[in-house]
This record gives sequence, structure tokens and C-alpha cells, in this order.
Amino acid sequence: MSRRLVVLLSGFMLSSLSCSVLSMAPPPELPPVSAAPLAAMPAPPDPAVAEVRADLETRRTRTGLTAEEMDSLAETIVAEARRNGLEPNLVMAVMYVESRYRNFSVSPVGALGLMQVMPATGEELARQHGVAWHGPQTLFDPTINVRLGTAYLAELTARYDGDIPTALAAYNWGPGHIDRRLARGRQLPKEYPGLVQEAHAIVEVEGRRS
Repeated sequence: MSRRLVVLLSGFMLSSLSCSVLSMAPPPELPPVSAAPLAAMPAPPDPAVAEVRADLETRRTRTGLTAEEMDSLAETIVAEARRNGLEPNLVMAVMYVESRYRNFSVSPVGALGLMQVMPATGEELARQHGVAWHGPQTLFDPTINVRLGTAYLAELTARYDGDIPTALAAYNWGPGHIDRRLARGRQLPKEYPGLVQEAHAIVEVEGRRS
């Protein structure tokens, strides 16, 4: 074999070996592909809020509230009722008996708003629950009125060991009056608790229809 042929064959073998080694090298590491964040799915509507909102809508001409205010009010009623361990329909029933859902109602004795909260009681409740108080007109803010009125009803329910009729009587007559009746063994007023319980039944029926 000629010297020139040997050189050519050697070069071919080295070239093949080099290509083989290069083909076995791992591919360069690519930067990770970042996944695009998934869009947050909107929370499903709360049936209880929708039920309360539908009931408010049927009385829109009475409330004196805009559609946006009623949306906020419906959410507040449900949230505050749950926070205080009460049924939203019970809160609605108290609102109905107290004001017929009229936001700017004023009673002969000066109780104000949807749940007819007395200004002195409202101011004390606002202080306890960290609500900004700007005088009696604060109670014409529907969400504040419901927040304070629901807290007061829950406070009375706890005071009378979960006895809703007694708590309702105290909501209407004042706890001092009810405490004196209890201390003397006298019968408690039944008219107001009866009206609220009747309204409660009506609200439940209307809620099932909505």
C-alpha cells in the first residue's frame, strides 16, 4: 500500500471517530419555558346573596337605594348574618318589620334606617366594632345600619342564651325593660317577636320562589 493511501485512510478514520464522539455529546441545556399563569376563575355567585338581592329588587321603589347600593346591601346582609351566627332571612325579617326596607325611615322615638337603630345604641356599637361614626346620619348608610343592627341582634341573642323570641323582644323594647320583666317573672311581649317570625316565614317562601 502506498504511503499516500495510508495517510488518506488514517485521515478518514480520525474524521469518522471525531464525528462519532461529537454526536454523543449531550445537547445544550435550554432555559425552562415559564408557563403562563392561569387566569383566576371567578367565584360562583352565592345563592344566599342572590336570594336576598332578588327580595330587595321586588321592593326597590320602597328602599330608596340604587341598584349598586342594593348589590352591596345584599352582600352585607349575608356576610354580617353569617359572621354573627344568624340567618340572613331573620335579618331581612327584622328589616321588614322595622322599616319595610325603607332606608331613610325615622321612627317616632328617633330610631333610624333599615333596622331602626337608636343613635345612642348605634354610636356605642360603632365604637365596639370599629365603624367610623359621623353622627346619627351614619345610620342612613345602609351597609353600616345593617352591620350595626345585626351585631346588636346577635349581642341580644347571646345575652338571652340563644332565645330568639326574647332577643327580638329586647330589640324592640330594650334589654333593660326585658330584664326587669324577667326578674319579676312577668310575661314577655309577644307581638313584636310574632311579627318578625311571621315576616321570616314570608321571606323564606319568597326566597324559594326567586
